[in-house]
Amino acid sequence: MREHNLRSQAMGKFKVQTTDSNHDFPIAPNWLNQHFDVCTRPNQVWVTDITYIRTRQGTIYLASVLDLYTRKIVGWQLGNRMKVELVSAALDKAYNAQKPGKGLIHHSDRGSQYASVEYRKKLKGYHMIRSMSRRGNCYDNACIESFHSILKRELIYRRKFQTQKEAQNQLFRYIEFFYNRKRIHSKLGYLSPDRFEALYYSNLALAN
Repeated sequence: MREHNLRSQAMGKFKVQTTDSNHDFPIAPNWLNQHFDVCTRPNQVWVTDITYIRTRQGTIYLASVLDLYTRKIVGWQLGNRMKVELVSAALDKAYNAQKPGKGLIHHSDRGSQYASVEYRKKLKGYHMIRSMSRRGNCYDNACIESFHSILKRELIYRRKFQTQKEAQNQLFRYIEFFYNRKRIHSKLGYLSPDRFEALYYSNLALAN
């Protein structure tokens, strides 16, 4: 790296708390239980989480929904507050985009947003099965944690966003045009999520 005048990207120690598990809402069983290779098709298991992005106008929050089979971000939403409306909007976008059948497993941490009455009603209306990580165990939701880590290394830590609008525009370009469409994934045979999903449906059509 010295020969090519390169430096490693340093990661700051500052961390915004995005999970509030100190609440009295009912907790769902951990149906996923770190079995990240159980899916045989899209829209069987979705994993979701919240992370933060700092800008000079203040911190904004990103709620993401990832399909465990395709590793595609099927829904996401930015907001100024970590409220149930943030995660609900991300879930609505995912549902409207993918139109999953009944019985999809929805896995999250124990955050109050995901455990709230409003969000539980939404999941019930979508006929989804609730699953939650164990307390304080980030490995139970490793796939979506991994996506947020990649997002920060490849985009967030490489620039300083002057405005929230700038951050929103860059996130849109990264998720929709780069990550989903172009970024290859070793778990997908070095295909992008969109390409892997399209190949699945193409093979399904040929089989039928």
